[in-house]
Amino acid sequence: MKQTALILAFCALPALGHAACVPPEKPVSETYPALFDALALSPDETAARDDEDTIWREWVIAPDEISQNLLNEAMRRIRQSDFTRAEELLDELIAYCPDYSEGWNQRAYARFLQGAFDGALTDIQETLKREPRHFAALSGKVRILFSQGRIQLARRALAEALEINPWLREKRMLKLEPLYENSRT
Repeated sequence: MKQTALILAFCALPALGHAACVPPEKPVSETYPALFDALALSPDETAARDDEDTIWREWVIAPDEISQNLLNEAMRRIRQSDFTRAEELLDELIAYCPDYSEGWNQRAYARFLQGAFDGALTDIQETLKREPRHFAALSGKVRILFSQGRIQLARRALAEALEINPWLREKRMLKLEPLYENSRT
């Protein structure tokens, strides 16, 4: 009993290094799978945006208070273009909650905004391992691949993303011609 209390006390002290404490998996609401069905069947763009917002609200609920604080502060730093600090916070979040997909996705987003596309793609893959339906991560992948001239890969990723969310703004990219004749795959 004393040992358990000591372990819990240690985990509650972020100053001692909360990276050593891995919280339980984030609970998933019973309605979560149905949210993606609703999105795929949205009758129009307005309904789809509402469905997207509902899914986003689920994604940004972190597993516990420590991870939520790290995520919230990192997202605030991204909005302020303080990418260095945002990445530091997201590194902490990922070390603390390696299975939380949104930690990886937000770090991918921060890297994307800085033009660090290789790092962003790596983080997108980690996001998709944890949440294969993460249409925002897939959208980021599409944008990066198109910008790199990897048109065929971008189109495959876009087709995958549109199966999840047929209302993605990136769908217009399907009509884009390769930027140069010998586009990489």
